[in-house]
Amino acid sequence: MHSLLAALIAKREQEIAEIEQMVERYERRRSLEEQAYRSMSAFRRMLSGKKPDHHLALEYIHYVKRPLEKARTLRLEVSNYQAMFSGSVPAEIPDHLDG
Repeated sequence: MHSLLAALIAKREQEIAEIEQMVERYERRRSLEEQAYRSMSAFRRMLSGKKPDHHLALEYIHYVKRPLEKARTLRLEVSNYQAMFSGSVPAEIPDHLDG
């Protein structure tokens, strides 16, 4: 049982790290795009246009908000697994592992 919990904890922590890397890459890309837009001349800015605010909001929800919510739930799951691993909570088989 301990090896199963340890494997689940490691897998969830890896998923959390991947989510955080994805969010960081998105934020870095957005920052670079914004910086490039601001460094353009007024004429080029007029021709290129900027993404509408509602489009940026949807991108934020898709690339930042939802992934961070998922990471938060995974952290709660990891803390529950660690509590089971330490023996302070009775061990339960996670729903997604039940046959």
